[in-house]
Amino acid sequence: MTAAAHRMLTVGAAQMGPIARDDSRAEVVTRLLDLLHQAADAGCALVAYPELTLTTFFPRWYTDDIAGHDHYYETEMPNASTQPLFDEAKRLGIGFSLGYAELTDDGHRYNTTVLVERDGSIVAKYRKVHIPGHEHHEPWREFQHLERRYFEESSEGFPVWDAFGGRVGMATCNDRRWPETYRVMGLQGVEMILIGYNTPIHYAPDPSQNRLQGFHNHLVMQAGAYQNGTWVVGVAKGGNEEGVESLAESAIIAPSGEIVAEATTNGDELIVADADLDWCADYKETLFDFARYRRPEMYTRITAQKGVER
Repeated sequence: MTAAAHRMLTVGAAQMGPIARDDSRAEVVTRLLDLLHQAADAGCALVAYPELTLTTFFPRWYTDDIAGHDHYYETEMPNASTQPLFDEAKRLGIGFSLGYAELTDDGHRYNTTVLVERDGSIVAKYRKVHIPGHEHHEPWREFQHLERRYFEESSEGFPVWDAFGGRVGMATCNDRRWPETYRVMGLQGVEMILIGYNTPIHYAPDPSQNRLQGFHNHLVMQAGAYQNGTWVVGVAKGGNEEGVESLAESAIIAPSGEIVAEATTNGDELIVADADLDWCADYKETLFDFARYRRPEMYTRITAQKGVER
């Protein structure tokens, strides 16, 4: 294969620093546009923004009525606040993924990411599958993680789409910790997975894991990339947000499992990599040639049961 035959995609991970409780959508979009312009200067064709890009991480607060947080949700995308981002990205010829809280017309609440092509068209919408945290008021915690109160688990799974000259998938935060996330997309030939996250460094159920947050973050994404022969773009909203310290350490990971770009701050920062989508075949057609080596008849327990059975 000659160099000219390679499918190159310059991708940026647009890490965000904290977003305050009272920050307006317009203030946040101004920051997103600044990162977008940096991406244009770097030659990016695709930019990934984090999970819940447009607001503070509101599930850390309890409201008696779920609707008490409605102002943090988007009822359409794009909308008046985000249209400037869509317009400018189209003008620059850059695609992007954007995480946000979605409230549907019929009252469903999802932790959602939208994928937008370089021409401004919406390719797809992904809704988070693995919802972490808890459902009920637990005021003993230093801060709460009420995702399971404010978001529903998606039943739509992990699709993959033809976009940006390759096969692109999406996942969100806790999804990245589950090997099934990557494998389901790997079985569809995925070549790049975009993952936004908001990860508190303090983990109330087991604080002994606090020191390992950065290690675990990279561990799961690097393993997912290598075991499925795919690029993985992990992008954080990090820093001290409303008194909660969250992990940054955004990273772009090659199909080899190697980190090729990594954030060095916990604030707004763009990292960039030239992703050779044809590199994926080096793993998909050798060690991880699924058609040749997989034994799905040996794995039936994975989908036949949920919890541990002895």
